[in-house]
Amino acid sequence: MAVDPVCKMDVDPQGAAATSEHGGATYYFCSRNCKERFDARPERYLKVEEEAPSARRPQEPAGSEYQSVMLQIEGMHCAACAGTIQKSLCKVKGVKEAVVNFASGQGRVEYAPSLAGYDDFVQAVRNAGYDVSGTGAAGESAAEEASVRQMREARWHMVLAWAVTGPATVLMLLEMLGLYKVPGYEWLMVVLALPVLAVAGYSTYRSALKSLRHGSANMDVLIMLGTGSAFLTGPLSLAGLSVFNYAGVGAMIMAFHLTGRFVEAKARGRASQAIRKLLELGAKTARVVRDGEEREIPVDEVLEGDVMIVRPGEKIPTDGEVIDGESAVDESMATGESIPVTKNAGDEVIGATINQQGALRVKATRVGKETFLAQVVRMVQEAQATRVPIQAFADRVTAYFVPAVVGLSVLTFLMWLLFHPFFDAIATRAAAVLPWVNPDVGAFSLAAFAAIAVMVIACPCALGLATPTALMVGSGMGAQNGILIRSGEAIQAMKDVHMIVFDKTGTLTRGQPEVTDVVAAAGTQEDEVLRWAASLESVSEHPLAMAVVQAAQERGIDPSHPEKFEAVTGKGVRGRLNGRDILVGTRKLMGEGGVDYSALAARFAELEERGRTTTLVAVEGKVIGAIGIADTLKDDSVQAVQELKEMGLEVAMITGDNERTAAAIAGQVGIDRVLANVLPDQKVAEIRRLQQEVGLVAMVGDGINDAPALTQADVGIAIGTGTDIAIESSDITLVRGELSAVVSAVKLSRATFRKIKQNLYWAFGYNLVAIPLAMLGLLHPVIAEAAMAFSSISVVSNSSLLQRVRIAPSYLQVGNSAAAPRVP
Repeated sequence: MAVDPVCKMDVDPQGAAATSEHGGATYYFCSRNCKERFDARPERYLKVEEEAPSARRPQEPAGSEYQSVMLQIEGMHCAACAGTIQKSLCKVKGVKEAVVNFASGQGRVEYAPSLAGYDDFVQAVRNAGYDVSGTGAAGESAAEEASVRQMREARWHMVLAWAVTGPATVLMLLEMLGLYKVPGYEWLMVVLALPVLAVAGYSTYRSALKSLRHGSANMDVLIMLGTGSAFLTGPLSLAGLSVFNYAGVGAMIMAFHLTGRFVEAKARGRASQAIRKLLELGAKTARVVRDGEEREIPVDEVLEGDVMIVRPGEKIPTDGEVIDGESAVDESMATGESIPVTKNAGDEVIGATINQQGALRVKATRVGKETFLAQVVRMVQEAQATRVPIQAFADRVTAYFVPAVVGLSVLTFLMWLLFHPFFDAIATRAAAVLPWVNPDVGAFSLAAFAAIAVMVIACPCALGLATPTALMVGSGMGAQNGILIRSGEAIQAMKDVHMIVFDKTGTLTRGQPEVTDVVAAAGTQEDEVLRWAASLESVSEHPLAMAVVQAAQERGIDPSHPEKFEAVTGKGVRGRLNGRDILVGTRKLMGEGGVDYSALAARFAELEERGRTTTLVAVEGKVIGAIGIADTLKDDSVQAVQELKEMGLEVAMITGDNERTAAAIAGQVGIDRVLANVLPDQKVAEIRRLQQEVGLVAMVGDGINDAPALTQADVGIAIGTGTDIAIESSDITLVRGELSAVVSAVKLSRATFRKIKQNLYWAFGYNLVAIPLAMLGLLHPVIAEAAMAFSSISVVSNSSLLQRVRIAPSYLQVGNSAAAPRVP
């Protein structure tokens, strides 16, 4: 067995799609595309020699203590199945954590590569009685095919069950109401029930027996026991025993069970469509220039460095950089922002976004799994595969649910036999209002009736679906709105956050200094001040110097080249232009040069009070003006901060700026609490101090120096336009740079968690009410099974309603905002 050096997947040398010779070694590839990537830049990939089977695992990068892998799991029928698989995976040596999501059919395993690997996980899943279809894109494709196949089988089983059960139901109703009794009714019920249980219910029985064989019990075990017990009453009654014939009831229970499974599968499919929608966004083909010719190829074959031709109306195939052309690009799929973004040469573009106007030539910079869309899909998958803390209790209940229900069913049967007079009195009173209660059938029949009802009405599925379905819908909504959530824990923590701390530069502000004020001394024009300053600053690479040059160019001023130039660290610049000595910088620089700037002292102080970095300009020892420079606020900073306050959150700002500048910025944006003069290595301590003071704290940042603080915060929120390390350190990534996304993230977390609580309340409440009623014999087993199926469907449907919640900030919502759902 060998390993493809590009995608790191196991490859059988005899069945390899392609091979390549490099440096005296032979490499094996799973696809032609991987070979082309390797041949284009072999230095990017480590040498991977042929290894023994299972010596190297898929998804096993070197250099990290723990890695994770996503498994596509087949054969799960309920939450108890997921719990069984999860336990089996956790027993594998080297596994740190395993989470199995019944709703999505996925399992996420975090493990130590030196101790465990993919083959071990597959074996663990199979030992539990289930199977793995693969990992990554190949696994998703296989899982999708399996899902379609299972959906067709479920539909066929449901149709077959009702085709036979329908006539049996009519006959049972006529018998129950005393309207008509078919000759040979007892035999007919057994004959009609047999194909429903043996053929349509075969997969249910097989799943139940497999579960029992592997030492666990899933929902199918309850159905098998319930329908089997009901059916056996038929042959027993025919044998002359004093038992009421419930064989037809067993068929109806199975028919309702199969109907519920089919409808539930369809509902789960709607809830899990987020990833499929994301994958469908990508372009299928790309038009590239190779060997001077333009050719159309599948997007999977695009190599890094390829030049792509993108015409108006087409999707940009992969992430890249514009090298020629100008156009407006619709980036709503990535950012949620509907306004197109103008792109020129040198600008970056995102794969799957739509080119709206002019033709573009784009050089591919990231392809395959490295693209933005692929990373979004991966983050959504990881978020869906995590466990929300509130689910822990439900998981513990689910683990013991089926054995407990079987125990309750046996207890119910015994209690009806031992205390028959008491329960018979209840049945007699109930018979007056419930037509299916018949106290005349005998103690044994009534005990069996109640015990069967207990087994089929108890439902662990609703408990198991409560959290993952809401999390799937919420994370999908987030991805479609430019909010990438890493984990379920972040959703629960976000709704409990008391304070949001914003970094200043690049978060509240644009991160690009701009000239905001130009003050000219008496007898001098503003443009003249800018001309002298920009000419001297034109050879400097300082951000403030670049802001001055840009301001001059925007006014149509063409800077001259200085004859002499010297940068004075921390003070400014000096030089000579057109035979004149020029100074541009601080008051200290002016003082050292003997320049009297008292005439502008008042204006200078005023600009500093407003948070401006102020630069004085002097020519031949005489001050001619001052320039105010500031990192301006983002357009929606004020509105976002205001809405966060209205939502009951405390807002603070942290910055390394001096107190005067920090207070000025905070005053403009409406923040009362300011942490100024905080060096990068002090931010963690400040966040820790705030956590001790106010409780849960979220931090929003974008720079490398924010990464430790983002990790320390209870919820780290990275601005997606920031650095990769800040994004990797965060729990939530906002693709857009605007702070409106912070408001949306808070609303989304609250709405998602509210759905989770609603689902759990419904699931627990249903079982707490339904099981006692069934134990008292007040629920017909058929009605009990129908209610059980409905409980799961209702939980999934309730999660799907999350898509109707409007998470945009109120100041961005258009139309009748009063009619829009609001998240408290």
